[in-house]
Amino acid sequence: MAIVPLERKPLTLAERTYLPSIAAGLKTTLKHLFQPNVTLEYPEQRPAIPPGYRGAPTLVKDPHGREKCVSCQLCEFVCPQKSIRITPGEIPADDPTAHVEKAPQEFEIDMLRCIYCGLCQEVCPEEAIWLQNQFSLTGYTREEMVHNKQRLYELGGTLPDPHLKLDKKLAAEVAGGASH
Repeated sequence: MAIVPLERKPLTLAERTYLPSIAAGLKTTLKHLFQPNVTLEYPEQRPAIPPGYRGAPTLVKDPHGREKCVSCQLCEFVCPQKSIRITPGEIPADDPTAHVEKAPQEFEIDMLRCIYCGLCQEVCPEEAIWLQNQFSLTGYTREEMVHNKQRLYELGGTLPDPHLKLDKKLAAEVAGGASH
């Protein structure tokens, strides 16, 4: 295989001083200097959230402030990343929500593993887990990014419940107990 040397054309005086390159760079800088800013000053200015954004999973309560989660663990089983851990717990008999089978003793979501797929919300029969428009979840340690039940309820809050499943269940139990 033959090696063919190529002749380089000599640089002109202007090219040797880099003046054309500097002028081109200054032209680009001046062009952008007088245009309006396209950056947002976060956190004062929040970005517009697109309509298809799914957001972070949170737990919500019903309008009466009761836990909607009944520890069915469907969200834990369907989660592809296994980022949800639920420890079912019993509800004491003297509790006003004793008509519900179970309630979570512990409920944790590892936000570092979560891929925000939305399967947990889709599979929840009680509509207790919702994807909120939270996009700035931060923490200094890994432990801060594992949200426990209390933190999930703080993020989720209370949502309207058009079905009122817990009220219907309690009414059915009271009506069944009154007929005996």
